[in-house]
Amino acid sequence: MKISKLSSYWEQIEAVSSRLSMTDILAELLKEADIEEVDKVCYLSLGRLGPLFANTEFNLAEKMMVKAVAQAYDISQEIANEKFKSAGDIGTVVALLGDKIIDKDLSVGQVHSQLLSIATDSGTGSQERKLQGVAKLLQTVDANTAKYLVRIPISKMRLGFSDKTVLDALSVMTNGDKSGKIELESAYNVRPDVGRLAKLVKKEGIEAVKKLQEPELGVPILMAKAQRASSGEEILLRIGDCGVEPKIDGFRLQIHKQGNDVKLFTRGLEDVTFMYPDIVEASQKQIKADNAIVEGEAIAYDPETGKNLPFQETVQRKRKHGIDELAKSVPLKLIAFELLYLDGDSYLDQPFIKRRKELEDIITHGKRIVLSEKTHVQLGEAELLEKIFEKALADNFEGIMAKRLDAKYVAGARNFNWIKYKKSYSSSLSDTVDAVVLGYDLGKGKRTQFGIGGFLVGVYDEETKTYKTVSKVGTGLSDDQWRELKKESEELRVKSKPNEYEVYDVVDVDVWLDPKIVVELEADELTLSTMHSAGLALRFPRLKRFRDDKQPTQATNLTEINQLYNNQIK
Repeated sequence: MKISKLSSYWEQIEAVSSRLSMTDILAELLKEADIEEVDKVCYLSLGRLGPLFANTEFNLAEKMMVKAVAQAYDISQEIANEKFKSAGDIGTVVALLGDKIIDKDLSVGQVHSQLLSIATDSGTGSQERKLQGVAKLLQTVDANTAKYLVRIPISKMRLGFSDKTVLDALSVMTNGDKSGKIELESAYNVRPDVGRLAKLVKKEGIEAVKKLQEPELGVPILMAKAQRASSGEEILLRIGDCGVEPKIDGFRLQIHKQGNDVKLFTRGLEDVTFMYPDIVEASQKQIKADNAIVEGEAIAYDPETGKNLPFQETVQRKRKHGIDELAKSVPLKLIAFELLYLDGDSYLDQPFIKRRKELEDIITHGKRIVLSEKTHVQLGEAELLEKIFEKALADNFEGIMAKRLDAKYVAGARNFNWIKYKKSYSSSLSDTVDAVVLGYDLGKGKRTQFGIGGFLVGVYDEETKTYKTVSKVGTGLSDDQWRELKKESEELRVKSKPNEYEVYDVVDVDVWLDPKIVVELEADELTLSTMHSAGLALRFPRLKRFRDDKQPTQATNLTEINQLYNNQIK
């Protein structure tokens, strides 16, 4: 497929707001793509060069892309800056300059290869070589193609769909409807790589994706999620006898150990191996298995007392520079609680009680990797469960996690196999909410100095593939947090409201953002609302923390918000 053909599909997708129409266009695109290039078609359409865990980032800021455009079109930096400031989108600028482009109509494979070469360039002078590479590429494609390609290095493709929409399109392509969605999602949850899935479906059909429902070392498994409960009695009525563990307030990590090679992944599928050398070293020494996938929570601790430190201390470790020094001053330990794979065998379908026993057998004693405390609680022992909960809070944990003893590990799913019970700071809302920042209002008064005065948040509706609003947030942030939010927002500004946002005029904002920032919010309660498109609103929301370990589609969704509301009115 020629890149110009692919970009014509992108143009069609960008022009529609209907999710069904978008899926149908994607299905046509995937049907037309050849088997050998369909994976690259998927990645480029999502604004990437590979799956989320592949770590193929360009590390080029938007200002650098404006510079590349100036080079490509032989215009001054000042003119390029002016055009960008006026348009608000680098793709629009390129489209306006399109008459100067020499069209060579490269293939999708050729473009992907060139972009990959640019992204992986490193060492002295790599930044300048990357700019020259982008400029050269822009000179060899048509105007419409350049409009989209220039957005890829800065993660602003803005076509309004995610991996899950591609799965829907694969089902429509093959079955004519979404009837294959369950099988596709089951495979994706274990091996979250839409390009690989698309290639297999094109070659062998949807039935073949069962091959991908087994773990593979080096490919992160989407982590299981828990439902919520507001009492020990409710937990036992739901699942009966269970294993109860502390709920840890840290970074959830998945360890993939293959011999002496160790990789670490977050719940957002980010490869963070380089960030946590202390956990890597501990995994090499303390996991006595040649091949294993272990899951746990990384948390900072005081090496003198052994006590866990607050999340504010742990979060310092999530950085890309000065890692070795910080590892010494803020050491981490991993509290392990799940085994998903061991020496050639998948443990996903094994009951929790067996997974736990095998995990205990392969973890050797040490300071850096420890097993989570586990207590067996039987039906009728609600009082004991409440005591375990109170002890967990006293030990500075978030609460407890109860796991059904015979339950499988269901990748990517939220169900009652796991139930979390957290401390509630109010009498109504039993948990915090992870929401996506959709935009913000300009600051007034004291907040003028921050350039931001309040922000609009939403939750993801998995049915319509849209974000629906639940609140505007203007309290609960320190001065530093306001500055951090403004800084994170700078590269995410867009000219107009994205198509995937469902927002009523009454809560409009001054500045719209791409859906990238996830925040954890506390609130007094959820109330019915006609102002917010979710139909519910957070009352007195306050920022608890930024959740950069989560993808936007992994934040609290509309179904979960409704469940939280139903729980508080029981």
